[in-house]
Amino acid sequence: MINIRPVSDLRNNYPEIEKLVLKEDEAVYLTKNGYGSMVVMSLEKYSKLMSDVEYNEYIENALDEAEKQLDDPNTKYLTHEEVFSSARRIINGKKE
Repeated sequence: MINIRPVSDLRNNYPEIEKLVLKEDEAVYLTKNGYGSMVVMSLEKYSKLMSDVEYNEYIENALDEAEKQLDDPNTKYLTHEEVFSSARRIINGKKE
């Protein structure tokens, strides 16, 4: 369930909000004058959220780079036989 509280609860009911954030691992949405103001969450939850965002950005950048390579007429394509043959040579310690 989403926890929406007035920002004054941060001062008046800090232990209750701390319990929700730390022990129940929930984010608490704070409002000021009836409008969303901020979100309080644990460091662990925030860290995971940022990791997910950074990972998604990494994937997005990798996909963009792959798309550029597809459009480049100088990109060399290998068959799966060529890839596996090269991998076997590397595994067996032979030079390319």
